[in-house]
Formats: sequence, C-alpha cells, structure tokens
Amino acid sequence: MKKKVAFYTLGCKLNFSETSTIARSFVDEGFDRVDFAEAADMYVINTCSVTENADKRFKSIVKQAQKKNPDAFVAAVGCYAQLKPEELAAVDGVDLVLGATEKFKITDYINDLSKNDFGEVHSCEIEDADFYVGSYAIGDRTRAFLKVQDGCDYKCTYCTIPLARGISRSDTLENVLKNATEISAKNIKEIVLTGVNIGDYGKGEFGNKKHQHTFLDLVKALDTVDGIHRLRISSIEPNLLKNETIDFVSKSNSFVPHFHIPLQSGSDTILKLMRRRYLTNLYTDRVAKIKEVMPHACIGVDVIVGFPGETDEHFLETYHFLNELNISYLHVFTYSERDNTVAAEMDNVVPKNVRAKRSKMLRGLSVKKRRAFYESQLGSTRTVLFESENKEGYINGFTENYVKVKAPWNPELVNTLHTITLTEIDEDGLVRFDFVKTEVVV
Repeated sequence: MKKKVAFYTLGCKLNFSETSTIARSFVDEGFDRVDFAEAADMYVINTCSVTENADKRFKSIVKQAQKKNPDAFVAAVGCYAQLKPEELAAVDGVDLVLGATEKFKITDYINDLSKNDFGEVHSCEIEDADFYVGSYAIGDRTRAFLKVQDGCDYKCTYCTIPLARGISRSDTLENVLKNATEISAKNIKEIVLTGVNIGDYGKGEFGNKKHQHTFLDLVKALDTVDGIHRLRISSIEPNLLKNETIDFVSKSNSFVPHFHIPLQSGSDTILKLMRRRYLTNLYTDRVAKIKEVMPHACIGVDVIVGFPGETDEHFLETYHFLNELNISYLHVFTYSERDNTVAAEMDNVVPKNVRAKRSKMLRGLSVKKRRAFYESQLGSTRTVLFESENKEGYINGFTENYVKVKAPWNPELVNTLHTITLTEIDEDGLVRFDFVKTEVVV
C-alpha cells in the first residue's frame, strides 16, 4: 500500500506554489497525495508568519490532523518554521520542523514515519537561504500560481519576511518560461506571477547580485508563451512598477489590466516610520499612469492600520488619500507586533480597539470602492474566465479586469473564456451579464 500524504497551506500565493512543488516531490517518491480532510500517514503544514492569526491557527490545524489519524507524522515548513522552529517543535503532535532551505528536501528527512517523542528541528541560518527553488501551484483547473522570485532586500520596519525567506533572488528566465510552458500544456488559462518582491525580478539570477534580466524583460518574454490566455501580476511595489511595464501591459497579448500595489499608509510620516521606499506622491503617479493608458484597469491596494505612531490625524490622511484615489478595492491589514522587528520596539503603540475601529472603517471604504468600480464597468464588453466551483447553484468568474460575475451553475462553462456584456450588480455585490452572441469560446 502506498503511503498517503496531505498538505495544508497558510498565507500567500507564494506558499501555495511552494506547497505544490513539495507535494510533487512526495508523488515522485511514491506517495499518494490526499485531501487534508482525509486520513493520511503524513501531514505537512506550510506555515505563515505575516499575521498573528496565522501563528495561532497552526495548533488547531495540527489538532485537525491528529483527529484524522492520531499516529500520523506531522511536519511543519515555511516562514513560521524558519522564524520560530523551537516553538513549533514544542506543539503536541509535531514530529519535524524544517526551515527555509530544508523544506524543499523534506523527503530526505523522513524515514519510516514513526512518531517522534519531540519535534525534530532542521533549520538553517537565514543567510544560508541564498539559492533559488522554482515552483508553481495548480490550485484548480482555471489558474496557476507561478513563482518567479523569492526573498527580499527591503528593511520595512514591521516585516519578518527577510528573516523568514532571506535575500532577494530570482529564477532564471529560461526556467520561468519552461514552467509557464508546462502550465499551458495542462489546459490552464491563467497564470498569476508570484514572489515576495516580484518587481525586483532578476536580482540573484546567478546566485549573487549580478543579473541579466529585469521585471520588464520577464513580462515581455512571458507574453510570447503559447497557450496562456491570461497573465496576472499578483503584487508589485509602487517604486518598482515602471512606466515601461505599465505601457507594455496596456498593449500586451496576455497580461491583464489588473494591478495590486501595496501602499501600507496614505501618510508620508508613517511611510517614513515604516521605511517604505516611496511617498504618497509617487503612488498617486503610478495610479494616474495606469488609468491614463488603461481607464478600465482594476487597482487593488494593501494598507496597514494601527502602526505605532499612527495618530487619528495620520489615519484620516490615509482614509482621505484612498477615498480620493481612483482605485478598485483594498486589502486591509491590522498591524500586529512581530518579534525581532524594529516596529515592535517603537513607542506610541496604538490600542487594539482603535486598530480594530480603523480597520472596520477602511473595510467599509473598500466595499464602496469596489461597488463604484463595478458600476463604472456596467455596459462594457469583457472576457470572463469561469471558475470550477458550484457555489450555491451559481458559477463565478472573473473578467480580465477582475470584476467578479455570476451565472446559474453550468458545468460546461468551467475553465472556458467567454465574451460578455456586464449588465447589473446583484444583491450580493456580484455582477450579472449577457453573453455576446459572436463570442469565441476557448
């Protein structure tokens, strides 16, 4: 009988791409991959350290695994495993903890899957995480997450990612194109580019700071890959999103008019405390440039509330800045203290109830922004890629500019592209549409 292995991923798209690569290594070793809800011989949990909740959820996920099979071998990998390996190893039921460089060699660390009395730790110094492992995830049949870059050289005062993932380094252009071609051969219509700081692509291509290619070179090369109908840039720093890239995307065969650009604060005072590499005027310029060449583009924004030193006035600066900006939605993060960061030692800590109130205000603003963006798209003709899930009798899909649409469930629509006209916003906030009769279905 083949041994069964199951995976649980916390955190970002990058983690999902790496989980898929780790899972393929188990299949190559003769394991059967099963769903995490099933009984398995081994459970692998890919951890995240970005939010407080991700840390806390780890213990409950271990308990879920133990309920399915009390004798299962449990391994923890990922960012939290790199930052606090001993803490994870001390959790009841955990047998193995692997750090940043070890996680891709996990099958080398397991023997007969017998339980350990104590969690065994193999964790490198983060300075040793200087090599690159390419990966991609196929979460469903419609899109894939393609990792192109890892690590970060930035020193934002609130962030543990450089401590968890090491220096900025990139895949070779040749390997990215090879992975993209493999994905396209699986009849997947959309690729989402992922990394820690993808605008920094090229750095570390040769295992040092020397590099041959830039993010623009990457975008241009991927645009030529046959069989990929859509390419989406997941998240890119505003100072690394250049006019040339925006112009290229506006004329591209495959890249869609959707940008996700972290802001973090609309107050220049707070941006300086965060050690971000831009101020609000540059961010305003990026949004204006995108809307100039792609008026229908969707722009998503990351913002952190409750950073140390953020007064009511600073928060209102952020609120008004975002309210007046021509953007489409927000991802709102409530600041939480992370060990070994500069911000954790800062004065003027914002009370948690104030952080929660500010978060709620910005989430409300996000709802308004998304509604306004959707309203601006009514009557326009777009292309939709349908998802694979049946959600309460409906099928959902996303247009190229990230408008979420709905229609009565029809399995024949799954993973197909259709030309549609957006007609009205439903009571749940999703958009209804009419099919265009001359549509080309792929």
